[in-house]
Amino acid sequence: MINFLFKSFVKDYENVKDPSVRESYGILGSVVGIIANAALSISKIAIGTIFSSISIVADGVNNLSDTGSSVVTLIGFKISGKPADKEHPFGHARMEYLTGLAVGVIIILLGVELIKSSFDKIMHPEQLSFSWVMVFVLVLSIAIKLWLSRFNFKLGERISSTAMKASASDARNDVISTAAVLISILIFRFTGYTIDGYMGVIVAMFILYSGISILKDILNPLLGEMPNSDFIESIENKILSYEGIINIHDLVVHNYGPDRYFATVHAEVDANEDILKCHDVIDNIERDFARELDINLVIHLDPVIVDDKETNHLRSMTEKIVKQIDEKLSIHDFRLVKGETHTNLIFDVLVPVGFEMKMNELVNKIEKNIQKEDSKYYAVVTLDRNYVSTHINDVKL
Repeated sequence: MINFLFKSFVKDYENVKDPSVRESYGILGSVVGIIANAALSISKIAIGTIFSSISIVADGVNNLSDTGSSVVTLIGFKISGKPADKEHPFGHARMEYLTGLAVGVIIILLGVELIKSSFDKIMHPEQLSFSWVMVFVLVLSIAIKLWLSRFNFKLGERISSTAMKASASDARNDVISTAAVLISILIFRFTGYTIDGYMGVIVAMFILYSGISILKDILNPLLGEMPNSDFIESIENKILSYEGIINIHDLVVHNYGPDRYFATVHAEVDANEDILKCHDVIDNIERDFARELDINLVIHLDPVIVDDKETNHLRSMTEKIVKQIDEKLSIHDFRLVKGETHTNLIFDVLVPVGFEMKMNELVNKIEKNIQKEDSKYYAVVTLDRNYVSTHINDVKL
């Protein structure tokens, strides 16, 4: 059924890298969500009002918020699909994050209001009326929400959409909250105990949890979360697969929306190699990344000396000293400047996120340990913050 919908309503549905195809998927998911949630909301609010059940009304309002969420998501996909323009040179894809943010806030506000209504129902209970129509509507709702959760998840996976995955999680939470309401109705039917207000609070708590989870998922990419380790490793391995690339470092990846990446990296090449040949390799890498992975990659060329014994020896010595301080540390851009009385060892140290030692303490420790090897060596250290878990080749020089 799900694949049938994809094939029927998304032209060229397998080409998910195409922005227009991705937009079509988003529109399909939003429209399906609007239709399903609107139908459930109308039926639940009507049934809950007729039979004086605050928990069913709360569940219906929850579905109404889901309808609004789908409308906002639909608008977000339409805007995020717009191409780059003069005012927005990186495109509009981040609008999908902003619409998700709005959805999360709306859901939280609804949850707070429903908690108030449910507490009022607890303090001033009303006699419920039972009907098997209520049970039928709730069971049907559970079935529809289970399908909708799977539909949104598969769609979100296919187009790497945070908003659609959030909708899938929300639909899954709705199944739990609706099941709780159904249990309360059946308890009233067979025992006479009214726990409607309490179930309304539980449903409202699920709504709040759903809203907070959505905000968390949306805020992470907006604030600049660490890229997926598998994604980073694939970038590193692809760059290192090109002939002439010795090492890479300082890889930084910027996210401008789902599957919209801009990246920069330093690539080390043999200093004795023809600069035009090296530049051609770099051009090819950047072009391949744009064509094959849809990543705008900019590479800084770093020539390194690989055939000087003294440089290689001192580089290995320095790397060993740095590794003894912490295995997670690494060096790059190593070079020598010789003088009559001393030799400067100039290099960068890559510091991982979460490294606890103070920076001045780290530099002092490196300098002290290098001078233990020979007092004529002076360390000139530049500290680099590592924004991703960049791999550095263990090259034997």
